[in-house]
Order: sequence, then structure tokens, then C-alpha cells
Amino acid sequence: MAEPTTHTLDAPGAVIAYDIRQNDSATEPALVMIGSPMGAAGFGTLAGHFPDRTVVTYDPRGVERSKKADDTSESTPEQHADDLHRVISALGAGPVDLFASSGGAVNALALVARHPEQVRILVAHEPPTAQVLPDREPAFAATEDIQRTYQRSGAGPAMAKFIALVSYKGPIPADYVDQPAPDPGMFGLPTTDDGSRNDPLVGQNIITCTHYEPDFEALRAASTRIVLAAGAESEGELAHRGAEAVAERLGTSPVTFPSNHGGFLGGEYGQTGDPDAFAAKLREVLSANV
Repeated sequence: MAEPTTHTLDAPGAVIAYDIRQNDSATEPALVMIGSPMGAAGFGTLAGHFPDRTVVTYDPRGVERSKKADDTSESTPEQHADDLHRVISALGAGPVDLFASSGGAVNALALVARHPEQVRILVAHEPPTAQVLPDREPAFAATEDIQRTYQRSGAGPAMAKFIALVSYKGPIPADYVDQPAPDPGMFGLPTTDDGSRNDPLVGQNIITCTHYEPDFEALRAASTRIVLAAGAESEGELAHRGAEAVAERLGTSPVTFPSNHGGFLGGEYGQTGDPDAFAAKLREVLSANV
């Protein structure tokens, strides 16, 4: 596969960095892979399974190489969608296929609602769309508690609460935030506060991402083929249930993908799913009904 070349572009309040693995002989549209707050570095293994495509990855605003003018401010799905619109426009290659995971899936839904002509197929993998869940109020309370914990005590305690929330199986109970807080040390997280407040996950995106409600009317009217994906091993978790809820609102059923929320990872960030099987399933979905 071609080595990635790095490019940047200016967006309101940020400079966005993205990578292109170019294949000039490709017969299929460029394949864009995105997460949030996961950056381009999380897609190295998955990209390697698509040497027959031009593959594009990027760092969302405030993440790794994509710098924000104010890195303590929140980023919204609408801002991310605009950034993605700019990246795809800069490719000059017509509609793309888009694999989007986690918060990236939320941002991709915002993009397709606004610019469906830019995306041929969207595979939206486990969007944590708490807004469309029956238990949205306790889920909102839990995410807001995580952000308050971050502002008060720093990343370790906040991330411990985040890990506990996203791995919780089943609807979030009404008294969830009243339960004892998990120990950061249990997860190998720092127990001291370094004073920074610019974390992309628990600082910049956790509220805007989980509270976002997709424009279902626009999505149902879009020319884009939208596929919701849910992990075989993550049933009951918030993001898995988000995929199910969005699919239901769109009148479709989610497609089961191998492994869990990070199923495509091959050691990036110290996590390994089942990337070979995941990539095979993604190729199958991208090739279906085209």
C-alpha cells in the first residue's frame, strides 16, 4: 500500500491535518476512515486491508495534528461535519465511501444530512447517540458528570467514569451518577491532576457528541446509502444501542460487525480487536447493492 502523504487545510478556528494513501489505479471511490476523538493513527491497520483503494484518514479538530485556536472549547458535530466537507472537497474526487466509528459516526451523520452528494456509502459504526435512546436523561446526566469531574479533578477520574459508562451493559439507571465513582488506578489511569483541561474526549466532545440528535428527515431523503454497524461483542453498551436506535429511526436494521467497539484496531492505542474479520465485513458491506 502507498505510504500516506500528509496535507492540511484551514477551517474556522482550526487547521485540519489529513493523510492520503493514494492508489491511482483504483476503480472504486476513495475510502475515508474517521473517528472522534480518535485520529488518523487509529486506522493504520484497517487502511492496510484496502490497498486497492485510495484511503483517506484525518485528525479531528483538537486531536493530535489538527490544532484548534482554543483547545479548551467544545467542538460540535456540525463543526466536524464542516471540516469533513472541506477535506472531501479538497480531494476533488467526487463522492467517497465513508467508514465512521464512534463519535466519528455521529459527525458523519451530520455530514450526510448536510452534504449527501459527497458520500456514496456511509458505514456508521456504533455512534454513541444517547439523544435517541429511551434512557437519554440518565445517560445525559452521566456524560455531564464526566465533564464536571474533568473540570474539577482532571483526566484520570473523568476517564475512569467514561470507561465505566461506555462499558455498562443495558439502559443507564436513573441513579447511575449516585453510585460510587470508579478508581482511576483500576484502569491504569493517573490519579493526580496535571492541570490541563484540553482533553479531546472528556473536555471537548463528550457532551456535544452524545447530546446530538441526527436530522433523520434529511438522512432518510439522502442519496447516500447509510448502513449502521454494531459490534458482535458490545451488545447492550451505549454505542451499540445507539446504532440500533439510529437504524430503527431510518427504517433499517444494523449490520453486525466482528468484535467490539474497537474491533478494527490492530494494536493502535494498545487495543486489538479482530481487524482481519472486521475489514472483510467492511469490504462486504461496501460491495453490497452498489
